[in-house]
Amino acid sequence: LFVCNTGHQSLHNSVDEALLLKRKAEEVQFELNGRCIYLVGMMGSGKSTVGKILAEVLGYSYFDSDSLVEQAVGMPSVAQIFKVHSEAFFRDSEFFELLVLQSSVLRDLSSMHRLVVATGGGAVIRPVNWRYMKKGLSIMLDVPLDALAKRIAQVGTASRPLLDQPSADPYTAAFTKLSVLAEQRGDAYANADVRVSLEELAAKKGHDDVSQLTPTDIAVEPLEKNFP
Repeated sequence: LFVCNTGHQSLHNSVDEALLLKRKAEEVQFELNGRCIYLVGMMGSGKSTVGKILAEVLGYSYFDSDSLVEQAVGMPSVAQIFKVHSEAFFRDSEFFELLVLQSSVLRDLSSMHRLVVATGGGAVIRPVNWRYMKKGLSIMLDVPLDALAKRIAQVGTASRPLLDQPSADPYTAAFTKLSVLAEQRGDAYANADVRVSLEELAAKKGHDDVSQLTPTDIAVEPLEKNFP
């Protein structure tokens, strides 16, 4: 009986979340007026997951800017680019060309409407990218670094070359590198139109840990903010 009731309650909560998300999406359609949405944040912050949910409920198309860059370069992933070119590639002029390519992708997307775009973690470091993203609405997913490090350590760092240090403990390596990146990018992330703090959201919902939040919980939050 307990299992049955628990399952029923879980289903009830999921339905409530879906209905709330749908209602909020309907409420913001006029404010958005077809503007694109750009999700920014650290690697592993959930931009792709939340982006797909927002795109579906808003009736938008979803794009991952890193995937578009990878297609243009002819590599299946950024990790594969690292493997083929070695880390030195990311310190010379060719890496700058890759950043320029990333900017050109955002430029092209910014000329369109009704898109949700999950940006690469480093997209925020080039001021020109903000010029493109300011044509739409930028949303920063702010996740505590320890939660990010735990999440990344669980799935492994092979797909995240900036964090891949085989000789180090996965959590320690991830947390150390993420801390450096957060320090470097903190001011840039402040440019986002809307900030979604998962720590604050978890507290509001009575959770002890951000890992208890569902993707729908997170997707609803920016729709409840006042858009510029």
